[in-house]
Amino acid sequence: MRSNEMVLNSADQAQWLKQYYFVRAAFSTAWVIAAFAIAPSSAAIAATLLVAYPAWDAAANYLDALRSGGLNQNPTQGLNVLVSLATTIAVIVALQVSMNWVLGIFGAWAILSGLLQLGTAVRRWKRFGAQWVMVLSGGQSALAGGFFVFQATMPAVPSIANVAGYAAVGAIYFLVSAVWLTVGSWRRSAAL
Repeated sequence: MRSNEMVLNSADQAQWLKQYYFVRAAFSTAWVIAAFAIAPSSAAIAATLLVAYPAWDAAANYLDALRSGGLNQNPTQGLNVLVSLATTIAVIVALQVSMNWVLGIFGAWAILSGLLQLGTAVRRWKRFGAQWVMVLSGGQSALAGGFFVFQATMPAVPSIANVAGYAAVGAIYFLVSAVWLTVGSWRRSAAL
């Protein structure tokens, strides 16, 4: 085993995914609350949140890939890390131009990361439960991204609220996945 890779057995991997999905749901929920409650009163906080969202996604995908056998065994997540890091940089630049640019970048990111998430879920489908939720989430993300790109071309200036709705739906998907895995493990334990 390489030093930067952690290989977990199937039961440990299922436990990891459950925790991972709960953490992703909690982060997204906190981000959405901050986006609606704090960001409207401060452009600096809104900008920080907009940069933090894809940066967090990069870090989360990187950690999940490492806990799931490494980046070589998880190419969709490895690519998602790169896409999210590039998006983080692009958002920093776009914030200097306009919110329409920011929303367009979020749209392109939502499409790419959604398709990569869908690919990860399909790869995990046979080994772990709750992947149907991640498939739906990935597909919905790609569709929402297309809508963001369209909105970005409109004359109306978007705000962080446009992204917050997307993040809220993502939080729900991660929470449903975590709960689904939890209930599945309870059922398996009860059957023993």
